[in-house]
Amino acid sequence: MQSLVARGAALLAASTLALGVAACSPPPKTSSGSGDAATAAKAASAADLGGLDKLVAAAKKEGQLNVIALPPDWANYGEIIKAFGAKYGIKVNSAQPDASSQDEINAAVQLKGQDKAPDVFDLGGAVASANVAKFAPYKVATWSEIPDALKDAKGTWTNDYGGYMSIGYDSSKVPAPATIADLLKPEYKGKVALNGDPTQAGAAFSGVVMTALGNGGSADDISKGVDFFSQLKKAGNFLPVDPTPATIESGQTPVVIDWDYLNVAQGAKLKGKLDWKTVVPANAVLGSYYVQAINADAPHPAAARLWQEFLYSDEGQNLWLKGGARPVRADAMDKAGTIDKAAFGALPKTTGTPVFQTEEQTKKAKDYLTANWAKAIG
Repeated sequence: MQSLVARGAALLAASTLALGVAACSPPPKTSSGSGDAATAAKAASAADLGGLDKLVAAAKKEGQLNVIALPPDWANYGEIIKAFGAKYGIKVNSAQPDASSQDEINAAVQLKGQDKAPDVFDLGGAVASANVAKFAPYKVATWSEIPDALKDAKGTWTNDYGGYMSIGYDSSKVPAPATIADLLKPEYKGKVALNGDPTQAGAAFSGVVMTALGNGGSADDISKGVDFFSQLKKAGNFLPVDPTPATIESGQTPVVIDWDYLNVAQGAKLKGKLDWKTVVPANAVLGSYYVQAINADAPHPAAARLWQEFLYSDEGQNLWLKGGARPVRADAMDKAGTIDKAAFGALPKTTGTPVFQTEEQTKKAKDYLTANWAKAIG
């Protein structure tokens, strides 16, 4: 298994977003129009509100938190949401759990000024980098334990959890794929699904990059990944179905290209029903972190900031780890002895040198996908 120390070092040189980019928006318009909300909306740390206890009190007064695009089976978000709500007595409204990163931004724009607008975002790097102006700067209490390259210097965005792209498969229906090219074989006819639209969803975007790496491409040139999916479709192997836990369990999507923590979680959930296995191709080890940010127009600004504090606490980080995702503070927690060692040791093993895209590479790949994806699979 690639250590997080090594991965952290690699990411220090290649962050998913550029450092130092930040933008502030005016305080959000809330239904109450309270001074407390305006104060919380300007807080760049708990200290700005008088400390964590004051932040908790302000969040409890708001009483609600709006999250979006957080499937319960995704990185253990179901348990995370329940734990946060129970700990602070705050109602968590979870909208569009199967939405994409771009859907999150669209919802924030469409619902701006309304109580139903998202308070926080969980985004793929490509979408996050294009929408930094919509985020409110905030630094959690554990800020110093997050590697510099995995956060904006002003707190506008922070990487939260990550993993490696993988191939999940029902071993009773298909042979174990050793390489990306294996997916073109007749045994996979009508069976290979990608988690979402790569022009909008972070997981699908990274799936295309992974296939590019496995076919002679690079983080700088993902054209071979797009070509691969074109070949996959021509061979009749590409399955144009957005995979879900239900499609996996029913056998509708017997092969899924997705993050390792999601595929591993499916295997654990379906144990005894089907033998779902996960492999990270040795010739295409692509790693990435997702991005956490606060909506600058959050209708519940205190609860949004308390949510961040919870996610980056030992409790929140270990809950992500329990879901098979690699939390951003893992190295610091490992050194401090506060990490869930059993869950940490159970992370999927990888071989080969991991690749992490820089902001420039991500933008270049996103632009290429926008121009060529529909033509490739049309």
